[in-house]
Amino acid sequence: MSTTTANPTTPPADLEALMASRRTPEQARASRTLLWRERLTSLWAPLVILGLALIPYILLIEFVPPAAAWAQPLMQSLALAMLVSFGALLVYRFASPSERVLRGPRHDARELVEEIERVLRRVPGKIPPEASARLADQALQVETASLAGDAARLEKETKALDKQATQELGVWRKQGGWDVLSGFAKALAIAVVIRVFIIEPYRIPSGSMLPTLEIGDQVFINKFLYGVRLPFTNWVPFQIVRPPARGDVIVFNNPVKPEQDFIKRVIGIPGDTVELVNGVVHINGVAQQRTLVQEDQLIHNKSDNGPWYPERLLLYHETLGEKSHAVLQEDRVARLRTEGPYVVPARHVFVMGDNRDNSLDSRYGLGDPALGARFVPYGHIKGKAMVIWMALGYGGWFSNFFEGTGLRTDRLFEPVR
Repeated sequence: MSTTTANPTTPPADLEALMASRRTPEQARASRTLLWRERLTSLWAPLVILGLALIPYILLIEFVPPAAAWAQPLMQSLALAMLVSFGALLVYRFASPSERVLRGPRHDARELVEEIERVLRRVPGKIPPEASARLADQALQVETASLAGDAARLEKETKALDKQATQELGVWRKQGGWDVLSGFAKALAIAVVIRVFIIEPYRIPSGSMLPTLEIGDQVFINKFLYGVRLPFTNWVPFQIVRPPARGDVIVFNNPVKPEQDFIKRVIGIPGDTVELVNGVVHINGVAQQRTLVQEDQLIHNKSDNGPWYPERLLLYHETLGEKSHAVLQEDRVARLRTEGPYVVPARHVFVMGDNRDNSLDSRYGLGDPALGARFVPYGHIKGKAMVIWMALGYGGWFSNFFEGTGLRTDRLFEPVR
């Protein structure tokens, strides 16, 4: 393959620019085609596509709740398509001889070229132009072998480029290892910031929030809505968007059992007086609307490490202010005729589970009934539950192999209301 000779007086450029100046139009098209084919056949491709679609979906259902009626089926269809694509890519990798032989050497070659590119960018002006040109020429030889699908030649040219990089870059290449470490550190820092301050996953461990949230549902929680909670503390220095509101489903660090995180629904906000009369919530003396929907709603529950078991309970629709949600009760007559009144202190909330007769919530000491009523301080609230991104619950795909637990595709991307 013919290449042009670099002019020693030409200022050094980055490796990709030097390679681009030496490619023919046909080589450039073939290189772009191979690059996109490699990206689209990567096992990461379906996950990246789904992740990119999830960001606008979450924003849409948070700010335009009615849009979930059509947006959720679209997201479920996309998830199914990406799952099928992932399986097809796995089959393709094992079934295609050329893919099995070439993918590894192509990956090694790409990593080497990217390493050289990083070194040249990190030390501009310190590598002679003719050395950069020689590296570009050899990198093109690697690219040509890759485009030809010649695995043996690709490995040979990659080794030659590796040797030449050591000769031309010298000590600069040895220091390039710090680039890898710093890149990893940056990625880790970004992941920590996202998890601590923006969004965090949470798995539903119990049936206390049935039927809204089922055991095995995995939800994303909005970490910044109420304010930034400083890591390893229970302190929120300032509010960002708004305080917790009645009807919000929140995840919080249990002030009674700090080793546990709970998920419940906010019933009372600071200054409220909450009382239950035969299961009906009264806030500041006003009964909240509640309508019986079904007398024998079937749900599936389970205890810790125990089997799934069915229950038939009364299903109600309850309204708190402008927010409506489902709640369960064992009988038309509540276990206790009256509960409360509970007066919510400043910067605290009163929480209950939607499965009203099976929830260790504010009424029952947040897990220690001997303590009496307990409230959740603002500083313990980790965030508001937004959407179910994964559901590994009763029934669903492959449940016969996992004691009744399977992938519930019908619950994927369901907004938490």
